[in-house]
Amino acid sequence: MRVLVGGGTGFVGTALTQLLKARGHEVTLVSRQPRPGRITWDELARSGLPSCDVAVNLAGENILNPLRRWNEAFQKDVLSSRLETTQMLAKAITKAPQPPKAWILVTGVAYYRPSLTAEYDEDSPGGDFDFFSNLVTKWEAAARLPGDSTRQVVVRSGVVLGRGGGAIGHMLLPFRLGLGGPIGSGNQFFPWIHIQDLAGILTHALEVNHVQGILNGVAPASTTTNAEFAQALGTALGRPAFIPLPATVVRAVFGRERAIMLLEGQKVVPRRTLATGYQYSFPELGAALKEIVA
Repeated sequence: MRVLVGGGTGFVGTALTQLLKARGHEVTLVSRQPRPGRITWDELARSGLPSCDVAVNLAGENILNPLRRWNEAFQKDVLSSRLETTQMLAKAITKAPQPPKAWILVTGVAYYRPSLTAEYDEDSPGGDFDFFSNLVTKWEAAARLPGDSTRQVVVRSGVVLGRGGGAIGHMLLPFRLGLGGPIGSGNQFFPWIHIQDLAGILTHALEVNHVQGILNGVAPASTTTNAEFAQALGTALGRPAFIPLPATVVRAVFGRERAIMLLEGQKVVPRRTLATGYQYSFPELGAALKEIVA
């Protein structure tokens, strides 16, 4: 199939592009910079959707970039990088003379309210209690298309773990030095997914015609707490992992609102994802981390 991927030059986009090409699909990226095999967002706005069978949007400014202060300007970037690209693609799909068969968006599990007791599946309520949950609600609303000529799928992703980027990129050095450990209390849930499985779920969603609606992009071993994750990463590296990162430091670096993403978590289960027949390559944390740090 011909697949158009918005924001396809990032960590997840690169993994998805590799998998799609390995499975014989043709990929065109939408990015800020013009290059062969790519179109720019400006071209998309001007000329409309190029001919494709599936459109996917992964675009979005990295929320947990520690080099950006959590202020109004950055919040604006976080919102516009997601909403505007999603609206632009949705509008182009609506206007296309031959709309794609499927339209897939990746959002986040921040939709669900952090809790030490609740368990959330794809039908659970949420999306209305803080900056990030409201962002997911607006983002998913921006993607909605009228009618049903195009299959619509939303994947709510957990923390993406993989080699050479994502969350692990920031953690490896302190953990290798034996300075790693839980964040805050460590009791908060840590919904995670291996990058190969996130790319796998997206590929499954575009190849299998009956897949539609919301899918949780998390590993089935979703009862992992932050302390258990730290322990497992330490074990994978053969290092101790018991030096906690105090909540006060996290808030100082990321700002109070953004620190919630690290200090609080949700127990999210991929009930519908499993029901669609997707088979995980890395359902267990130990094996996932072993592959990443090998």
